Amino acid sequence: MIRVFIDGQEGTTGLKIHERLLKREDIKLLSIDPALRKDAAARKALLNKADVAFLCLPDAAAREAAQMVENPAVCVIDSSTAHRTAAGWAYGFPELSPTHRAALTSAKRISVPGCYATGFLAAVYPLTAAGVLPNDALLTCHSVTGYSGGGKPMIAVYEGEKRHTSCKIPRQYGLGLAHKHLPEMARVAGLTVPPLFNPILCDFFAGMAVSVPLHAGLLRERMGRSKLKALLSAHYAGQRFVTVEDAPEDGFLPAALWTGTNELHLYVCGNEEQTTLVSVLDNLGKGASGAAMQCMNIALGLPEDTGF
Repeated sequence: MIRVFIDGQEGTTGLKIHERLLKREDIKLLSIDPALRKDAAARKALLNKADVAFLCLPDAAAREAAQMVENPAVCVIDSSTAHRTAAGWAYGFPELSPTHRAALTSAKRISVPGCYATGFLAAVYPLTAAGVLPNDALLTCHSVTGYSGGGKPMIAVYEGEKRHTSCKIPRQYGLGLAHKHLPEMARVAGLTVPPLFNPILCDFFAGMAVSVPLHAGLLRERMGRSKLKALLSAHYAGQRFVTVEDAPEDGFLPAALWTGTNELHLYVCGNEEQTTLVSVLDNLGKGASGAAMQCMNIALGLPEDTGF
């Protein structure tokens, strides 16, 4: 049996991971007395007893928890922002490249990508890796997402009895253009300048559509919709959880289309002069708990879709 401890199980991501792992017969979940959830000694004991420790905590607490792990056999999988650009931590997006996947097979420190970063990188990484998108490209990224991405406090705002009428209307946020996912978006994609990122919060629970518009002339080799789709399809060929598709025939692309799954579907929309790449995924699935469990499976040498 694989012993798993979720530090921060009461948060949105922790609850989802717990829910997924409860269905597995190969997992033994280590539990902490609710009264000791914030007791450092009790947490440290369980962190070092586990085969896999998931950190579903705020950044500062995740850094503290990672330092508590002294047992070299424990695989630590952090869902926070704390270690996504840190040295010594494998970046948990295996579909990006064989190198990313290989790093997970031997990693004892894994950082799960942010949900927005997952959508952005799915579209942009193959282009920079292939050398067709300049590393100094000035990109724009737009996203619409469900309110569960804000965790329990945001869920309480949207589902509370006294919720403000503005919650019914899509709301742009991150207006200071310093979103916490930007460092990993730029670093992992190999960009020297972070994208100009415009996230929009909407009145639905989960799901997201992350869009990156591209002019054909922005690329080193002039490429429109058809060539970009061919490049992306080749890059993700054979991947279990990432699929490249044409835009839907009816011209509409719901952000919640793949909610409840660990799927990411990358839609190539537009024409030969202007293209928009749109990643649609569940912010609680491939953007959080699903990605975390996929990383665990790979690190343990199991089929990556075990438990899905």
